Amino acid sequence: MHCSHCGLCCAETEMLLSNEDIKRIEKKGFHKKYFMKISKDGYAQLRNYNGYCVFYSLDEHRCSIYSDKPSGCGVYPVILDEDVGIVVDDICPEGGSVSFEERQEKGQLVIKLLGVIDVEASVRC
Repeated sequence: MHCSHCGLCCAETEMLLSNEDIKRIEKKGFHKKYFMKISKDGYAQLRNYNGYCVFYSLDEHRCSIYSDKPSGCGVYPVILDEDVGIVVDDICPEGGSVSFEERQEKGQLVIKLLGVIDVEASVRC
């Protein structure tokens, strides 16, 4: 897929984090309280700052931890719509550049990742 770095996917993000994501970001030197919050359902999520993901640089239109970004960010714009199934998020202006094969591959990763995150959240509650 092609990314235009518009930042729409980073605005008011509710991106879920796996324990593996959290550990990887902590190894970069960031404290959990800086980048993570726990939802009332026990899900770890990225924090927002000034309306964007805490790691999104408005000046550079880039993720400041791109090489260590959360797994969910890596499969975006492929998401799970609970009513439809695996889809390309319609807020992404470059969603049309996602091939059928890429959607299939990333869709499998989304399902696997959400399974892991669901188990981790249930342990937190």
